[in-house]
Amino acid sequence: MWVQEVNDLARPLRANQLIAGLPRKDQDVLLARGSMVDLAFGQVLCKRHERYAHTYFPLTGFISLTAAVRGHAPMEVGMIGNEGMLGASMVLGGSEVPQDALVQGDGVALVLTAADTRAMIGTAPAFVRALNRYLFVLTLQLAQSVACTRFHMVEARLARWLLMTHDRMQKDQFHLTHQFLADMLGVQRSAVTIASGVLKDAGVIGYSRGEIRILNRKQLEHVACECYTGAPGLT
Repeated sequence: MWVQEVNDLARPLRANQLIAGLPRKDQDVLLARGSMVDLAFGQVLCKRHERYAHTYFPLTGFISLTAAVRGHAPMEVGMIGNEGMLGASMVLGGSEVPQDALVQGDGVALVLTAADTRAMIGTAPAFVRALNRYLFVLTLQLAQSVACTRFHMVEARLARWLLMTHDRMQKDQFHLTHQFLADMLGVQRSAVTIASGVLKDAGVIGYSRGEIRILNRKQLEHVACECYTGAPGLT
């Protein structure tokens, strides 16, 4: 009876793909050591050069990894949703946060303390293999993001960003201002206004008072650059 109850409780955790791929015994340890928390839009989870206090496994919503240079707003360089984990770099032995991390899509996450995460790394080989695999994928995504920013047009990059958000939010409508999108893409607000206007006029998205709605995902995929369709995954 107790085993059945644990399995029932663990089932929501498997919305996170990294957790879903772990052996049942490791999932049960995560359930016992972790706790569920709400992720609120704009919430700063950790800042660069701080020591990790917690690690996060998003079940819904998503987290942006951002980098900044003096005189400019932070720009998104990576995105973590239910495919991964914030804090995976701890498997490399480091305790320092490499990028600022803030919530860009409301949701729910399983959170562990840094100490409990280290304990899992030291005692659960399957967990370590999963983190190493995820870090490899995340590294490729970060590198692709650099190339995308340098070589692709704003319209294609905006379409890619909306698709990545759509994948992680699992809903067709979300609140995104032009200024927010400009900051995430590292461009002027006017560039986002023009690019989103093109997508709106083509019937790909709807936009009103900061609310963006995906109307035609297939067409959005056609507009997006190769960095979306060619992005590495965990499968």
